[in-house]
Amino acid sequence: MIDPLGGLHLYWFYPFFELSADPGECIWDAGEMPMIHHERIQKLNDLPLQKGRFVLYWMQASQRAEYNHALEYAVRQANEQKLPVLVLFVLTDRFPEANLRHYTFMLEGLQEVRVRLEERDILFLAVKGSPSKEVLRVAREASLVVADRGYLRVQGGWHEEVAEKASCPVIQVESDVIVPVEAACPKEAYSAAVLRPKINSQLRKYLVPLAKTPVKRTLGRLDFPALDLKKSIPGILSSFSIDRSLKPVSRFRGGASEAKRLLADFISHKLKDYGELRSDPSLDCVSHMSPYLHFGQISPLYIAMQVQEAGKIPSKTREAYLEELIVRRELAMNFTQYNPTYDSFRAIPDWAKRTLKGHQKDKREYVYSQDELEKGRTHDPYWNAAQKEMIVTGKMHNYMRMYWGKKILEWCASPEEAFRIAVYFAWCFGKHDRPWGERKIFGQVRYMNDAGLRRKFKIDDYVKKIASLEEGPVTRLARSALPFPDQKG
Repeated sequence: MIDPLGGLHLYWFYPFFELSADPGECIWDAGEMPMIHHERIQKLNDLPLQKGRFVLYWMQASQRAEYNHALEYAVRQANEQKLPVLVLFVLTDRFPEANLRHYTFMLEGLQEVRVRLEERDILFLAVKGSPSKEVLRVAREASLVVADRGYLRVQGGWHEEVAEKASCPVIQVESDVIVPVEAACPKEAYSAAVLRPKINSQLRKYLVPLAKTPVKRTLGRLDFPALDLKKSIPGILSSFSIDRSLKPVSRFRGGASEAKRLLADFISHKLKDYGELRSDPSLDCVSHMSPYLHFGQISPLYIAMQVQEAGKIPSKTREAYLEELIVRRELAMNFTQYNPTYDSFRAIPDWAKRTLKGHQKDKREYVYSQDELEKGRTHDPYWNAAQKEMIVTGKMHNYMRMYWGKKILEWCASPEEAFRIAVYFAWCFGKHDRPWGERKIFGQVRYMNDAGLRRKFKIDDYVKKIASLEEGPVTRLARSALPFPDQKG
């Protein structure tokens, strides 16, 4: 059908077909392809198609070659126009809070993207520079620019500049959530309880497979200067001015293949116990999908469908995982989309600001400097272990992450200072939560303590496990974590 997007085609026909063991490997060679819902597609400017050499897919958030709605949309548009597809990724050394650990993990994934796109006869260019400027330079020869969707302020700014200055249409296709953000809720959701029914009522519509679209035309080499992704990662990054204080981790390697391997292991060996054991930090009953989701190296849709297809797993257990993957994670996207102050103290609820201000002068038994927190030099062995886990492995157990943030609030001289240090953990300051019983320092903000850890878990086993990890360098707290938003373990 012809849609309102200036003659660009939407794909609505969705015939039933049996899902293979790996839905990402399904390829449609007929004219009937699974739909890309129109709610995922947003027109960013009003320009008509221009005569060009290719359709440009600007890959930035969805860093993968399969289960990528933006990529498949670009391929289908290129086939309609009898043009090849060019995929462009721009690496900037000025991304907020990013460091060597992030760049290494991302490049491990991009090296695999190059190989997978090459297998589909799609040319992939990775270049260094300002994303908006580099995209505009390449887009001069494009008939159309297709962009995936990010949810941070910086990503929105890049899209606005490209849409304003490009000489061709710019279409954004959302691929890193199950239910498109605006379709799920037209405004900021107060809590998961508000968003949950809105998402769950639409899951049947959006939980549908996305197969690869055959590529009909191939683009030869271009004269654009690009990074050589066949080089070693240190070689690629040698000219980048980035924070190198936090070294890459060996426990997690970037890329879709590694993400799928970890997911398969989780489904085979851990999913059956997830509902009961996921919160226990002394165990490892988690999927480890968060870094891969954060960098777009695996699709949440792919994960959800694999979990749904898991045999002999109680439905309540599957639902527990999907609640975290879909509702809780997409609550973070809703937050950053609709709250322009998402990274400031102003973003927390008014009731939380009032109650924290009312208890700001309460005496604190312990007050730590940022340097002491960074080095894990507190009186609390459980908090210190959580901090070490994040520094050494690059991630932190979900339950300990909540405890970690709550204690920063308790141990800083003011809630504003605590928020500045733990900026990516607004939940710890009452966001998406309700008022609880009044207490010192926290007011009505939910409280957590070490007695709860000892009561619920074999928490000393967690401390021993983390103590056995190889020591790593120490850096700023905010830079030890993945940049927001991210909600999965």
